[in-house]
Amino acid sequence: MPIKLKKIVPHIALMTYVVIILFPFVFVVFSSLKENNVEIAQSPFSFPKELYFKNYSTAWVQAKIDTYFFNSAYLATSSAVVGVLLAAATAFALTRMKFRVASKIIYQVVLIGMLIPGNVLFIAQYLLMKDLHILNKHWSLFLPYTAGALPFSVLLITAFMKAIPNELEEAAIIDGLKAHGLFFKIVLPLTVPALVTVFIINFLGNWNEYLLANFFINKDSLRTLPTGMVGFRDSYQMNYALICTGIVFSVAPVLLLYTILQRQIIEGLTAGSLKG
Repeated sequence: MPIKLKKIVPHIALMTYVVIILFPFVFVVFSSLKENNVEIAQSPFSFPKELYFKNYSTAWVQAKIDTYFFNSAYLATSSAVVGVLLAAATAFALTRMKFRVASKIIYQVVLIGMLIPGNVLFIAQYLLMKDLHILNKHWSLFLPYTAGALPFSVLLITAFMKAIPNELEEAAIIDGLKAHGLFFKIVLPLTVPALVTVFIINFLGNWNEYLLANFFINKDSLRTLPTGMVGFRDSYQMNYALICTGIVFSVAPVLLLYTILQRQIIEGLTAGSLKG
C-alpha cells in the first residue's frame, strides 16, 4: 500500500466516525430551529427554511429552562471548583511534604475510593443528608458532588505534580517562600493543565448527574437541568421542536467549555506520562 494511502485511510476513517457522531446533534439543532412538527416530518434532515428562534425564548422562559439551567450551572461549577482546590491541596501534601508513611497510606485510601461505585453509596448519602436536615436544599447535592470527585481528581493531579522538578521549589524556598507560597505561587500555576482537565471532568459529571438530583430535590425551583428536562419532556412531548431546543440547552455549555479548553484537557490527560 502506498505511503500516501496509508496516511489518508486513518483520516477518512476518523472523519467518518466524526460525521456519525455529529449527525444526531446536527439533526437536533436543525429541528430546534424549525417552527413545528410538520416541517420536521417533511424535511427531518434539511436546513430550516426559516430560522425560528422563538423556540429558544419559549423554552427558556415558559418551560423554566432558565431556572433549571442556572441551578445546574452554579452547582456544577461551584462543586467542581471546590473539588479541584481540595484535590490540588491534597496532591501537594502527598507529593511534596515529607510524610512518607502517612502519604502512602492516604494515597492507597484514595485509590480504594475509586473502586467504590457511586450508586452503592446512595442510601448512605440519603440518610446522611436527612440527618443533616439539608434534603431539598442544594447543599444535599453540593457535598456529594464535591466529595465524590476527589479520588480521581487527587490521582490525576498527583501524577502531574510528581513530574514538576524539585529544583523549582528549592529555589523558591531559598527566596523565602513558605509552604502556602510554594503551593499558590509555584505549584498551582504549573499544574493548570491538570486542574483544567479535572475541572471539566467534574463539571461534566455534575452537569449530567440525575440520580441524586432526582431523589434529594423535590422543589421545582431547585431542580437541576437533567431532572427538569424530564418534566419538560412530559409537558411538551408532542412538540419535537421544543424538545430539541431543550436538548441544545443541555449540551451547548459542555461543547463550549471543551472547545475553549481542549488543549489544556489533552495536556492534563497525559499528565505524568513523561518526566524531565
